[in-house]
Amino acid sequence: MKPVILFDWGNTLMVDTPNMSGKMCDWPKVEAVKGAHQTLQILSRSHRVYVATNAQDSVVDDITAAFKRVNLDSYIAGYFCYQNLGIGKGSRVFFDRILAQLNVAADQVAMVGDNLDNDIIPADEAGLNTYWLTTESQCQGDSKRQAPHSTVRMTELSELTSLLSPAELK
Repeated sequence: MKPVILFDWGNTLMVDTPNMSGKMCDWPKVEAVKGAHQTLQILSRSHRVYVATNAQDSVVDDITAAFKRVNLDSYIAGYFCYQNLGIGKGSRVFFDRILAQLNVAADQVAMVGDNLDNDIIPADEAGLNTYWLTTESQCQGDSKRQAPHSTVRMTELSELTSLLSPAELK
């Protein structure tokens, strides 16, 4: 079975425009982050790719529609959010529920995200491999904070193609 990669949505795969509100699928302009297409194209060959988002106002259909608008949807096997997990991201329970739904061991799953508190720390607590995207525009003010020791820190999404292979997972 292929290992799993969970990606955060906003500012990890798609640009979260600060002055926009409401469902991203309804925004007048949406865009993928730099390197998202190439990274997902390469990694989806050897991994099952999912989105794990904390978006509260979007259900799975809304999230899917946003990804379709930027042509990333063909790489995504599924979406995890409040609607289908019953809990928001930011706790270990969120990731435990994903592991249970996928019926996969934590050491076969990587979490990629830009937010230390919502993406990285709780995923690490659940035993996932963690990759923290900390570009200047994407670090959400916590780039000077310390990530768990095992977390790999990246400055560009495209770094994953050389960092993440099945052998890289624990």
